[in-house]
Amino acid sequence: MLRQILDILDKEFYGGLPDQTTLSYGAIRGLLTTLDDPYTTFIEPDIAAIWNQDATGQFEGIGATVQLREDGYLEIVRPLPGQPAETVGIKAGDIVLSVDGVSIVGMGLYEAIGLIRGPAGTEVTLEIGRQGEQEPFMVTVRRARIEMPTVDSRMLENNIGYIQLTEFDDTATERVSSALQALLDQGASGLVFDLRDNPGGFLNQAIMVGDLFLDEGIVAIERDSSGGEQSFPSRTGDLGETIPLVVLVNGGSASASEIVAGAIQDRSRAVLIGELTLGKGSVQLPHNLSDGSQLRVTVARWYTPNNNSIHGEGLTPDIEVTIPEDTPEGEDPQLQRAIQYLTEGE
Repeated sequence: MLRQILDILDKEFYGGLPDQTTLSYGAIRGLLTTLDDPYTTFIEPDIAAIWNQDATGQFEGIGATVQLREDGYLEIVRPLPGQPAETVGIKAGDIVLSVDGVSIVGMGLYEAIGLIRGPAGTEVTLEIGRQGEQEPFMVTVRRARIEMPTVDSRMLENNIGYIQLTEFDDTATERVSSALQALLDQGASGLVFDLRDNPGGFLNQAIMVGDLFLDEGIVAIERDSSGGEQSFPSRTGDLGETIPLVVLVNGGSASASEIVAGAIQDRSRAVLIGELTLGKGSVQLPHNLSDGSQLRVTVARWYTPNNNSIHGEGLTPDIEVTIPEDTPEGEDPQLQRAIQYLTEGE
């Protein structure tokens, strides 16, 4: 039928038709929109090349986490601290309507992000819709190289250790384990594990990082499109199984972060402090196509050990703490609440 339609258009359409590649890409996108899944998406070759940078732990763009809402709008979940998006005043909850004059409303998630990203030093103009503003407005952002140090660790007051994991790359478990051992050697008697603004990463790393803090049991359950189910276990005998623990999460905590935090919460290993997480509990399998484009297909969903769905729901912290917009620079109410909990036990 598609071939028949193309033949009719070729013979009868009044006006010039786009080239075959453009027509094919448009047909593919139209097909995928019927699936009602923003994470199953087609990515053109130049944008696919940009996404492949993620494996390196750094990328070039504006420095913000985003999500595609059910109504087709791209929403800023959180601008990353100190990065260009925050510098120009972009806020959590802002809606990106267009990029350099191209509407992204209804566009696939990865394609929209690919338009926002670009070489460091170049500028991109975003049309922003903001609650409370009557009209959309334009913001020009100078892109930068966004380097995400995988692990940051230090000792805080009262012998409380702190580890921030920014991404589940292929070194995550090794780095978290090394940081934890160093803090224990310094006499840490409690630990804050910070997964805020961590967008996720590799499944095997999520399972192994979770295992560091959990004794024998289940970390996560995967159910695929054919009805198959697989449980991912943790084993007894790891470094972080007994140290008093708090996990920090927020709206930028997604995917692998939610797997780890959900397991820790379900198994009553620690409390979660912060804000509702993003709610990305699906698994995408990338297919590299012959022309350099890529098709990402949702093949499975994640569930917590207590069989709770993450997807579209997110994780609700045991103790909810927001960070008001007028919070003085350098203050972190969520971290302070975690320290209070570990120090006072409530």
